[in-house]
Amino acid sequence: MEVEISGLPVHFAEYGDGIPVLALHGAGVDHREMAGSLEPVFRDRPGYRRVYPDLPGMGRTPVPDWLRGSDDVLDLLLGLIDAVVGDAEFAIVGQSFGAYLARGIVDRRPAQVAGLALMCPLGEESRDVPAHAVLHASVDVADVLSPAEQTQFRDYFVVQTPATLERFREYVAPAIPLVDQDGLGRVFEQWRLSHASADGSPYTGPTLILAGRQDATVGYAGAWDLVERYPHATYAVLDRAGHALPHEQTGLLTAFVAEWLDRVNERLAG
Repeated sequence: MEVEISGLPVHFAEYGDGIPVLALHGAGVDHREMAGSLEPVFRDRPGYRRVYPDLPGMGRTPVPDWLRGSDDVLDLLLGLIDAVVGDAEFAIVGQSFGAYLARGIVDRRPAQVAGLALMCPLGEESRDVPAHAVLHASVDVADVLSPAEQTQFRDYFVVQTPATLERFREYVAPAIPLVDQDGLGRVFEQWRLSHASADGSPYTGPTLILAGRQDATVGYAGAWDLVERYPHATYAVLDRAGHALPHEQTGLLTAFVAEWLDRVNERLAG
């Protein structure tokens, strides 16, 4: 599906009916990674309308010359919410850069956001980020991935098995050639939002923060700093999980997100 926001065609996938759930992917992929991570959670949970946009410069959403940083991306997402969700309350899930943008949306629309879930969240300052280390490898990718894809897979996953390889091939690899590297580079020249969440009041809605113990991109220590910003946050550090946590710990991801959705439902019902 596609909707025009500020003259820009924003592509998104949508599934189901009910409570809107906006899911934002990280950098270098597209909506398929979030859909592949979250759709199994909703398989036995009807009553949710899942909206998965492609962020600018990724998937099928272009990045125009006027879009110069995260502030512009955030304004675009707020326009998408107005066009697709309207005034209804909605929940939001973000991974990595998508988690950073999700926090920006909460800062701008706290009364409209019924719940916030952050996976491997990018923060203003990362600290104590470990070096990339593969914990388990039981698959040979030489015959099934291109040289560039092999590098992406080995640098992204700390658990390298036939199952994680299949998830990479289905949800990550197809997005790699679609990335507008120059356009995304312009966005990340000004990736910090002008008004950081620390400047506002704490968000008191149901919150989930998941971090990977072996995350060599953003680490896990910085995610703990977010707990004070979200007084109703569940925080968990998952072992055997790097920045590809949603693919490496699918069972725990499903359990944590399901419990978070229960809390979102309680808030909406109350």
